[in-house]
Amino acid sequence: MKDFTWKVFYQTGNIDTYLLFKEMEKEHADGPDTQEDELISPDFPLI
Repeated sequence: MKDFTWKVFYQTGNIDTYLLFKEMEKEHADGPDTQEDELISPDFPLI
């Protein structure tokens, strides 16, 4: 999805698309690397 957003910005120069891309990039850096990682990570540490 991030790649698609970048391509749309690249082709159109739309600043809103760029801001969306940057927000997605920020969320990606803060969260798990993939959806699979999110699904398999526990909500709390295992003892």
